[in-house]
Amino acid sequence: MSRVQPPQHSEGRSARTARVLAAVDAHADAMVTLAQELVRIPTINPPGERYQDCAELLAERMRHLGFAVELLEAEGRPEHTAEWPRINVLGSLGGNGGPCVHLNGHFDVVPAGDGWTVDPFGGLIREGRLYGRGSADMKAGLAAALYAAAAVRDAFPDHPGRMEVSGTVDEESGGFAGVAHLAELGRIGGQRPTYVIIPEPFGVDRICVGHRGVYWFRITALGHIAHGSMPFLGRSAIDDLAALLAAVQRDLIPAIQARSTTMPVVPEGARHGSLNVNSIQGGQIDPESGSDIPRQSPCVADRAEAVFDRRFLPEERIEDVRAEVQGVLDRLCAEDPERRYELTDLLVVEPTRAPDDSPVIRALEAAVSSVVGRAARRVASPGTYDQKHVARIAGVEHCVAYGPGALEQAHQPDESCAVADMVTSAKVMALATLELLDPAGGDAQQS
Repeated sequence: MSRVQPPQHSEGRSARTARVLAAVDAHADAMVTLAQELVRIPTINPPGERYQDCAELLAERMRHLGFAVELLEAEGRPEHTAEWPRINVLGSLGGNGGPCVHLNGHFDVVPAGDGWTVDPFGGLIREGRLYGRGSADMKAGLAAALYAAAAVRDAFPDHPGRMEVSGTVDEESGGFAGVAHLAELGRIGGQRPTYVIIPEPFGVDRICVGHRGVYWFRITALGHIAHGSMPFLGRSAIDDLAALLAAVQRDLIPAIQARSTTMPVVPEGARHGSLNVNSIQGGQIDPESGSDIPRQSPCVADRAEAVFDRRFLPEERIEDVRAEVQGVLDRLCAEDPERRYELTDLLVVEPTRAPDDSPVIRALEAAVSSVVGRAARRVASPGTYDQKHVARIAGVEHCVAYGPGALEQAHQPDESCAVADMVTSAKVMALATLELLDPAGGDAQQS
């Protein structure tokens, strides 16, 4: 018996819509099987384990479905090594004329971590949910995207335009060897009208139109080494870093959190700016252990550092965000001229948002209404995802995220995704894809 029972379509549904939905239903079991197989490949990032195995699985499945397939190594990227190769997959259906709909999903996952009650790489289905690391973020979405495109081709073999599905690497560490690399190669975008859907786990009735900005930076406090028994002869960098952290908590964070955005960021608390201390390190490092763990030392620490994660709003400029941090350092040094700090930028990503009247948003909204039976909700992401590369490098503004799963499941123990949501999202993506390829189509033309 089929694991996925297709819903009964109402008599009033158009022939065009019904044909596409039936094609998705025909692929439902294969779609779920592929999602299980993807979860069972532990594509853990870092360091980038088994990317090649996952890329080859996707390529084999794409070829079986009739896609023209390319395996694209991230040559020239520092992340791409002989031990940990970065391999992306790009499959295409259709010709070069007309618009292009590109469905992209990353197949790397974060480490499993502790707290699991099931095998994080077992691909277990229990009570209608697929369990495993990456099930929600975002291997279920990637499987749904592939079979959505296949369903459109099955229902309308002579569809106009071109469909592309890509499986890419390293999104969890920035996506530079994945979507950014494809964009730099000109494999996303180009001269034709292009629409991009990324099936990140925002739920079957939510369309993610963009994301906040991110500024990662490191602040290093520089002290003066001395014997630990005579600390008055040195200057502790740890003490100066502590003064900085106190100033951040007292002055900077309240000012940041007081700002809010009109962008529909979810959850509600993320509509404000935020600042998080990602890591702290100070003192002497043990060279023998090969780790960055401080060791017992009879010395005053002459160096200490903290790494910060600042999420900023579309209403903020990165120049002002950086200047605000520098202002805290300047005030601390004015209080005590012997303090010394170094500010180092680690990553800057500007906020990104698709146009409110984007055809890809309208197509997805219509598809959600048709399949789910309620109006779609536009949201924005608290964190960045690969839309940043599609917009900035490929120059494609008509890019959104839409896919199965709950955002809150991402990176959690016992991560899971409802099987029914996987199929529903595939139907929505298929209908939206057909509308973008052939907006003038209808029952009279297609039936």
